Amino acid sequence: MAGSRVQLELSRVVQGSSRLGVLKGLGGTGHHSLDVPGCLLYTHLGTVPHLTQDTLHTLNNLPSVTQVTLSNIAEHQEVLEGFKDGFKTFAGLHDTVLYCSLHDPATVCPTGYTTNKELDGVAVFGVVEGGDILDERVRSARETAKRPVAGFCLDGLQSGSMDQALRTQLITAVTKELPEDKPRLLQGVGRPDEVVACVEAGVDLFESFFPFQVTERGCALCFSFDISPDPERAVLELNVEEDGAGDTQQNGDLNRGDQTQMTGFEINLKDKRYQDDFRPLVEGCGCYCCKNHQRAYLHHLLVTNELLAGVLLMIHNTAHYHGFFGALREALANDQLGLLKSRVLSDGGRQTEGKE
Repeated sequence: MAGSRVQLELSRVVQGSSRLGVLKGLGGTGHHSLDVPGCLLYTHLGTVPHLTQDTLHTLNNLPSVTQVTLSNIAEHQEVLEGFKDGFKTFAGLHDTVLYCSLHDPATVCPTGYTTNKELDGVAVFGVVEGGDILDERVRSARETAKRPVAGFCLDGLQSGSMDQALRTQLITAVTKELPEDKPRLLQGVGRPDEVVACVEAGVDLFESFFPFQVTERGCALCFSFDISPDPERAVLELNVEEDGAGDTQQNGDLNRGDQTQMTGFEINLKDKRYQDDFRPLVEGCGCYCCKNHQRAYLHHLLVTNELLAGVLLMIHNTAHYHGFFGALREALANDQLGLLKSRVLSDGGRQTEGKE
C-alpha cells in the first residue's frame, strides 16, 4: 500500500473516536481508494482460499486492497525473480493494491515472533507495540508518530491475547497519540463484536481472515447487522428469538479466548439438525450460495467431504462479512452505531435458529 499520495479524508468522527471516511491515493497510480472503517481482502499468496478469481469477483463491493503475507512471498523469491513480471501478475491479480503483512493473521503466531526472511520493498505503516503495558503502548505510539509513515499498524492486540476491555483501553490511549489524518490498522482482530468495539476506540482498518476461519470450521456466518427501520422485520426477528431460545448452547458462544473455536456468530452446518433444513444460510442474503442452495445441501457436502462445501461457504462468509462492514459505515453515517451494536451483540451475536 505504498505511496506518498496516501491520504485519509474523514467525513465524520462520532463520539470523538469512531471515524468514517475514505483512504485515497492508494497504489502505484494513486487511483484506488478504500472506505473506512473497512477491511482488507484476506488471501493465501494472493488467492482467497477456496475461490478462483472469477468466482471471487461475482461478489460485490470487494475491498480494493489485497493482503498478502510477506514471509510467504519471500519463500517464492527465486521463482518470482525468474518470472520477472511481478507478484501481481504471478498470482493472477489485476485491479488491486497489495498490502504486505509480516505474518498470516489466520494462523497462531507466538508473541514477539520474528522472521529472518526478507524481501525488497518500502515500509509504509509504522508498527505500534508495547504488549499490555499502557505506558509502553503510549510511548511506542508517540515515537512511531514521529516517523514519515503513511499509516499505523497496531500489533500484539490479537483475539485471545487479551480481553476486550483491556484492548479498548490500550487502543483508546494509543489513537490519542496518532495523527488524525493517517489510518490505523489493527492486526489479528476479526470477530464482529470486537470489530465494533475497536471502531469505537478509533481503529480504521482490519484484516478479513475471520470468514476463512469460519469456513475451515465447516460453519456459516449467520448474525444480524440489519439496521433498516422495518417494523415488520423487527416483529419477525422477535418471533425468531422466541422460537429459537434453546439453541444458543448448541451453536456455541462467543469463545472469547480462542480463535480456533466456533463463535456465537456462526452456525455449525455439520450438525445433524441441518440435514432436512431447506432454508438458505441467511434469509435475504444475495450471495450465490444463499440464492441457489439450502442448509441441507451444505450439510450433505460437509459430511461427505466434498470440496464444493468450502467454495460455497467461503462465498457466503466473505459476502456476509463485507456486508457487515458496509452496515457499520452506514450506521456511522446515520448515527445508528448503537443500534448496529445491539444487533450484533443480540443473543450472543447470532441469529437464533427458530423456524422463520
